[in-house]
Amino acid sequence: MSESLHIVCPHCDQINRVPKEKLSLGGRCGECHRPLYEGEPLPLNTSRFARHSGKSDIPLLVDFWAPWCGPCRVMAPTFERAAPRLEPAMRLVKVNVDEEPSLAQQFGVSSIPCIALVLHGRELDRLTGARSEADLVSWAARQCAG
Repeated sequence: MSESLHIVCPHCDQINRVPKEKLSLGGRCGECHRPLYEGEPLPLNTSRFARHSGKSDIPLLVDFWAPWCGPCRVMAPTFERAAPRLEPAMRLVKVNVDEEPSLAQQFGVSSIPCIALVLHGRELDRLTGARSEADLVSWAARQCAG
């Protein structure tokens, strides 16, 4: 029997069971029939973040950012380009700290941009400051491999 992973749909937030060996194929949501992966970061509010971080068996790579932050604006295209390179091993998400201060507080975010790797609601590791695409992808891949 193959191992299944729970993947939360980025569109309707339904929890889907995906056989681990078929994860690389992406798949479609059983509820809304849209792709489980879009190759772009997913903006999340507090309630959606709780669902995605708590119910998904793949880690979230979270970009804590704010629209007034210059380094965050510099980092945004880098984070977007990294999404298709890192999915489906992880889901890239964005959290606007001005709109979701409770999430920033929950994770102790004191400077932005802050990139955190989160699995089942727990932070595994983090980076602060703007990074190159190569550095970001390399760091994230190492975190998931180890």
